[in-house]
Amino acid sequence: MSRFRIQDLQSLERSPTSPGSLRVKIGELLVQSVNAVAEVEMLDRDTGEYRVVLHGTLDLGDPGVER
Repeated sequence: MSRFRIQDLQSLERSPTSPGSLRVKIGELLVQSVNAVAEVEMLDRDTGEYRVVLHGTLDLGDPGVER
């Protein structure tokens, strides 16, 4: 797996994107984080619309070292 970098965060906002592609990007972000918290900010039970906010700290360890 490639190392998720700070520069990659902006790619999360590109749309349209498939749910599968977004899942991979967010998964890489979470794996490369030293901590992470998810908060459900909004949920509309009638329409299924939701908003989830992620808070975390990206591991900025030595970029030359792959895990």
